[in-house]
Amino acid sequence: MKKILLLFFFTCYLSAVSVYAENWKGRWINTEHCQSATNTWLAFRKTVDLKNVPESLTAKIAADTKYWLWINGRLVVFEGGLKRGPSMHDSYFDKVEIAPYLKKGENLIAILVWHFGKDGFCHVNSGKAALLFDAQGEGVEIVSDDTWRSAVYGAYQNTEAPFPNFRLPESNIRFDARQEMQGWTTASFSGNLPQAVIIADAGDAPLGKLVERPIPLWKDYGLTAYPNVRKSADNDTLFCRLPYNCHVTPYLKVKAPAGKTIHMLTDNYEGGGTPNVRAEYITREGIQEYESLGWMNGHEMWYIIPEDVDVLDVKFRETGYNAEFTGSFQSNDTFLNELWKRSARTLYVTMRDTYMDCPDRERSQWWGDEVNELGEAFYALSPSSWKLAEKGIHELMNFQRKDGVIYAPVPAGNWFKELPLQMLASVSWYGFYTQYYFSGDSSFVAPIYDRLHVYLHDVWKVDASGLPVERNGNWTWGDWGENIDMGVLTTCWYYLALKAEREFALQLGKTIDAAQNLQMMQTIEKCFDTKYWTGTCFRSPGYKGETDDRSQAMAIVSGLASTDKYPALTKVLKKEYHASPYMEKYVLEALFKMKQSSFAIERMKSRYSKMMNYPYTTLFEGWDVGPEGFGGGTINHAWSGGPLTILSQKLCGIEPTSPGFKTFKVEPDLGSLKEASATVETQYGFIRVDIKKKGSTISLAVDVPQGTEATLVLPKKKPKKVTAGKHVIN
Repeated sequence: MKKILLLFFFTCYLSAVSVYAENWKGRWINTEHCQSATNTWLAFRKTVDLKNVPESLTAKIAADTKYWLWINGRLVVFEGGLKRGPSMHDSYFDKVEIAPYLKKGENLIAILVWHFGKDGFCHVNSGKAALLFDAQGEGVEIVSDDTWRSAVYGAYQNTEAPFPNFRLPESNIRFDARQEMQGWTTASFSGNLPQAVIIADAGDAPLGKLVERPIPLWKDYGLTAYPNVRKSADNDTLFCRLPYNCHVTPYLKVKAPAGKTIHMLTDNYEGGGTPNVRAEYITREGIQEYESLGWMNGHEMWYIIPEDVDVLDVKFRETGYNAEFTGSFQSNDTFLNELWKRSARTLYVTMRDTYMDCPDRERSQWWGDEVNELGEAFYALSPSSWKLAEKGIHELMNFQRKDGVIYAPVPAGNWFKELPLQMLASVSWYGFYTQYYFSGDSSFVAPIYDRLHVYLHDVWKVDASGLPVERNGNWTWGDWGENIDMGVLTTCWYYLALKAEREFALQLGKTIDAAQNLQMMQTIEKCFDTKYWTGTCFRSPGYKGETDDRSQAMAIVSGLASTDKYPALTKVLKKEYHASPYMEKYVLEALFKMKQSSFAIERMKSRYSKMMNYPYTTLFEGWDVGPEGFGGGTINHAWSGGPLTILSQKLCGIEPTSPGFKTFKVEPDLGSLKEASATVETQYGFIRVDIKKKGSTISLAVDVPQGTEATLVLPKKKPKKVTAGKHVIN
C-alpha cells in the first residue's frame, strides 16, 4: 500500500510543477545530421518578422543540456538550462523575458546548444541533443519547429586524453577556429544552415515532462581583466591570477598563424586528485577572439601558448549562482574573520545547478554536504540562495528508489547507492527541517512527506528496545577519518529525523504519525543511556576504537545527552580530535550548547590552522592536502564551512524562534572574544547585531526588521522582547 502511495504522491508532485505538452506549441528540434554523441554542439537560427513588439514576452526554453541565446546579435542568456533532471526521466526549462531585445521588423534568434551526451554524478543523459523554444504572446508566436535552421557545429570537438573523470558529465572543449561560422549569431551571416527536424513533442520521451527552473539564471559578472598576469620563464605559459576561487570561462585575443593549439586550464585541473575539465583553441590565420564556454574553477587560469602566437589580450568571465553576499561577521579576532570569509567563498563556489561537494572533481549533490551548506546560506547569502536547497529536496525525493531507499548524489545517471547516515542527516532537523524553519517556506513539505515517511518507517527498522537497527546501505559511511562509532551516530541521526518528521506531521494534520514519532523518540530517550553510556562517554557495545568525538557531539546537539553528563563530555571533546571538517561543525555546536564557547573558539582555531595557512580563498575537504586530505582532498569543499554557521548563529546568537525569522532571539556567547558583529538577511529585512564585552559587562545593539519581534538575552539578565527598530541593552 505504501508503495502505491509513494507513486501517487510522486505523480501529484509532477502534476503540481510540470508544464505538460498541451501547454506548449514549440517542439523538440535538432538536425538530421545529429547523432547526439557525447559533447555535441548545435547551432540554431530563426528569423522572425514582427509587426509590433509586445511590452512583455516570456520565452520558455529547454535544452539537453546547456544553451546560449542571442537575439539580434545581443547576448541574452549566458549558459541557460540546468543539468537533468527534476526526476530520472524529466527535464527543466527556463523562463526568459525577451521583449527588450526584439524590434519591429526582422529579428534574428540564434541559440547554441551543448549536449553533454553522457551520464554523471550530477546529470541524467536523455540521449538526445535537442532544443525547445516557446514564446507566445499577443500577436506573437515564436516556437521551435521545422522552420528553424540547425547544424552540428563542427568547430567544437573532443580533445585527446586525459578526459574528465567518470563523475563529470561535461567534456573537455576543443574549438577549431578554422571551422568557425563567423558571425552566425548576427543577421549579416551569409551562411545557410540546414532545415531543423522535429524529434519529439514537448513532454514526450526521451526528454520527459517539463519542470520550470526553480532557481535564478546565473549571475554574469561580464568579461574582466585578470588582477595579475605573469609569464613562465620560457614564456610559453601565462599564469593569470583570479580574484578568488570562482567559476570562470577564459577569453583570449591573439594574432596567430593557422593550426596552433592553445591550452586553457586552471590550477584546480586535478582538484581532488583526478582530471576535471580543460579547453583547447586551434587558431585560424590572423587576429581572432574566443571565449571557451564551459566553466572551470580555481585561483589561476593557465594559458599554454605555442610559438608564433602573439597574445593581444586575455580576460575571464565569472558566472555563478544569482545571490549576494549579504551576511557578514566581524570580531576582534582576525583569524575567525578570515575563516568566516573563506567559508562563505567556499559555499558560493559549491553552488550552481545544485549544491556541490566540490566544483572540480565531482560537482555532485551529496546530501551530507548539502545539509551543512543550506544552513550556511541563511547566514551568508541573500534569500534567493534558499531556492537551491528546496530544489535539492525535491530531487532527492523524486529519485527515491522503488524499494523506498533515498540516495545521493542526485540527479545522477551513474549512481544509485545509499549512504544511510547522510540520508538520515538530509531528512533530519539539520536538513529538511532547517530549510523549512529558517526560510518559513513549507511548500515542499506536503509533496515529499509520504515518501519521507516510507523511508523512515519502512526502510529503517527498530530493534526490540526501540533503537534503530544499523543499516549498511551501499556505502556504510559516517564521516571521513577513523574511530567512527556508527551505532551512536545512527541512533542520534535517526532520532533527529523522527523529530523533523513529527513537526511536519503536525503541520499537515497527520496526528497519528506525529504520535507514533513522539512515542518512538521517547523510547530512544529512555534506552539511549542504557545502551551507550559508560559513565564517562557514549560508546556502542562492541565498538573498539578510540572514543569518537563526533558521536558525543551528536548526542549533545540532539538532546539525547542530559546536562549532568556535560562535564564528562567536555573532557572528551577536549581530548579527542577525530572528526573531519564535515562533522566538526557539530562538535563546535555541542561545545557552545554546553557553554564551552571559549574552548570552542580554541578548538576551531586549532583545527583550521593548517588549512588557513595556505594562500587559498576556500576551505578543504580534509584538514590538510595530501594524505590528510581524505578521499582525494579537494581545496574547495563547503562542508568545511561549519564555522560560518557557528560564529553567526551561536557566538553572535542569532537564531529564529518561529519560521522565517518572524520572531528570533539574539543570545550572544563571545567566549574569549571582546567584540563581534554580524548581519543576516531575512525575508523581512536585515538583522544587525553588534556585541561588545568589557570585563563582565556586555553591550548588545540589535537592528530588528519591520514586521518581526526579537528576544534579546544577556547572561544573568531577564530576556527582553523588542519590536522593529534599533535597540541597545547592557
